[in-house]
Amino acid sequence: MATPILKKKDKHIAKSATYKTHAPTLKTIQMVENVLMKEKEFSSRNKLSRALPKQVQPKTINAILEYLERSNKVMRPKDGSIMWIFAENNPKLMKLHRMSTELK
Repeated sequence: MATPILKKKDKHIAKSATYKTHAPTLKTIQMVENVLMKEKEFSSRNKLSRALPKQVQPKTINAILEYLERSNKVMRPKDGSIMWIFAENNPKLMKLHRMSTELK
């Protein structure tokens, strides 16, 4: 698929087309992760947004939440709530992992 040739006056069109998706920085992702880890649950994305120490665009929050959901750190049920489900350093989980048999 060929890229259309843009005239000099159409430069702004090319620039806006490249920024369609929001790519959050690592610092922003960590900020959202830390707030979710601390609070564990939010009833909506809007409440999460208000709990953040810095203002973040809604599209950026959506991109972060999609990433966290794909990496099995958060769960977003149909009602719009957000729950932190990542179990880090959980003693029960670690014990279960040690006692389980490895499948080959």
